Amino acid sequence: MSRPVDIRALRRQIFGAVLLILVQSGLGMYVNLFVTIPGGHPGSSPSNYLSGSGRSLLWSVEHGGATLAIHTVLGVLLGLMVIGVVAGAIRSSRRSVWLWSTFGALMVIGAGFNGASFLDFNKNASSLIMALLAFGAVACFVIVLFLLSDPAATPQNR
Repeated sequence: MSRPVDIRALRRQIFGAVLLILVQSGLGMYVNLFVTIPGGHPGSSPSNYLSGSGRSLLWSVEHGGATLAIHTVLGVLLGLMVIGVVAGAIRSSRRSVWLWSTFGALMVIGAGFNGASFLDFNKNASSLIMALLAFGAVACFVIVLFLLSDPAATPQNR
């Protein structure tokens, strides 16, 4: 990504990811405080985490209520979005940018897995870990935005 237009596009994509993480965090707090997840829904207490979580996610979209469904769908979209951020960061050829972007994306994905775990087992620890990973992801992406804002570090000036 040696063209400035590509760096601007990556910055916009990261900014959008940060905003979506913040929206997701707010929705997640609402779900944690005000949405009751029944213990016997399809996917709850699974013996196989991945297949159980898949059933839990489908249940949350189909039967979990509007806020939980929106939180679930936005979470999946956010996971895809941060994978795109990492792809763009790798193309930037700047090691610090792609490393911090990868850390942020891994935190978002980890938060998603803890969200699925919260659906599966309804444990508050999963919700706490999800929130802490979201905060960490925001920090990583803010670092990337800072790194990308330094004109002295553009590929032409390295």
